[in-house]
Amino acid sequence: MRARSLRLLAAAGAIALFAAACGGGGDDRPTIGSQSRPGDTTTSVADYIHYAAQPLGDSVQVYETPDTTSPAQDFPNPWLLDNNPKNAVPQVFLVEEQQPEWVNVLLPVRPNGTTGWIKKSDVRLTPIRYRIEVDRALHRITVYDGDQVMLQEPVAVGKESTPTPTGRYYLRVLLKAPDPTTVYGPYAYGLSGHSEVLEEFNGGDAELGIHGNNDASVLGQSVSAGCIRMANESITRLAGILPLGTPVEIVD
Repeated sequence: MRARSLRLLAAAGAIALFAAACGGGGDDRPTIGSQSRPGDTTTSVADYIHYAAQPLGDSVQVYETPDTTSPAQDFPNPWLLDNNPKNAVPQVFLVEEQQPEWVNVLLPVRPNGTTGWIKKSDVRLTPIRYRIEVDRALHRITVYDGDQVMLQEPVAVGKESTPTPTGRYYLRVLLKAPDPTTVYGPYAYGLSGHSEVLEEFNGGDAELGIHGNNDASVLGQSVSAGCIRMANESITRLAGILPLGTPVEIVD
């Protein structure tokens, strides 16, 4: 299967991704793929443009350094949610550094913050003008379009025993819930990071997510198993704007 556009996010089918670190689970998990536009390349705010790297082939090799002769890892493209061929999602990485023939990318693996090098000829680079910052202490999410704040509001984060880990991540997948009245709300973005206290949760790998909710009273509190919960109308708005690869900074 050839590489796909960043517009394709997920196919229909059973997806266990967010049961991992959100405190939900069961048959009400997000299961239906959705669409998201790639970053607009016309912005003039160059200092705030990031790049997503999408493999051009069926897989991509990742090296520890540009001087390494053998790859350390091989990532399939697309990757499969629940190892189900019906749930194929395009592989995407956040670019951290560029060299003439190489890109250093953030990887969606443990430990959080792991990076690797990919040959530039093996990927397509897409500029992204958006970025997200989540402040755990203030229970607040801020979404930027270039250097302008386009959204800022309260969110719920992980409770003391299962905190939302700080660090740099990116949006890796977007899911639409079959039932928007569950703990996930109407949409859920899966991040490249994982819980640092849970190895697995309800059959998943304790991946982090940003999603809606079914109880607006929890916004502004620390209640989840690690995921970030936000207002349903806001996650719906973001689902139509933010592309995969958008950087996410979680800070205190």
